Amino acid sequence: MAEDETAKLWKVNRTIHELVKDRGYQVSDDEIHMDLTTFRSHYANSGGSVDRNQLNFFTNARENPADQIFIFFSDERSVGVKTMRKLLGILEEKSIQRGVIIFPGNMTPSARKVIAAMSAQYRLEEFSESDLLVNITHHTLVPKHEVLTPEQKKNLLEKYRLKDTQLPRIQLADPVARYYGLRRGHVVKITRPSETSGRYASYRICF
Repeated sequence: MAEDETAKLWKVNRTIHELVKDRGYQVSDDEIHMDLTTFRSHYANSGGSVDRNQLNFFTNARENPADQIFIFFSDERSVGVKTMRKLLGILEEKSIQRGVIIFPGNMTPSARKVIAAMSAQYRLEEFSESDLLVNITHHTLVPKHEVLTPEQKKNLLEKYRLKDTQLPRIQLADPVARYYGLRRGHVVKITRPSETSGRYASYRICF
């Protein structure tokens, strides 16, 4: 059982490091390419179990070191308000405004209310471990997504003389939108292979 759990956490750990890197944060390639044996020797105890607290990490954005993100692995199967308070305490202590909580089971409605209540001060996101067993952006059917900067969005709208509301939409709850941490108003460029032109780009706005 512990071996199954360790293999699962190895996959989750790899995906969350890929996610953070794809959002523009500094990540060691060693964490992404770590094999299961190395992961087990780093994080598993003598009984083969992994202490999830050891998987917690924080990092800085490549282009703006002041922009930090903290990744928090909860060992509580059903995350409640107590665990959310613990995460907020860590963010406050480290002066980090952005946090991601990863949990083995589910999150209570009360805990979700904390995310909404603290949204003015902290940007909190949540994923279950099952959400991160595979990297959805690596799936052959998922085209390449790139998040536009505010400047790129402005240029796009001006070039095609469009308003925000005229762009096709991608929902906040879309798995790819969650992977990239999209917020309302963010625009993504989606590049697909095309039989005639080689590649075809389209744009969607998050709502």
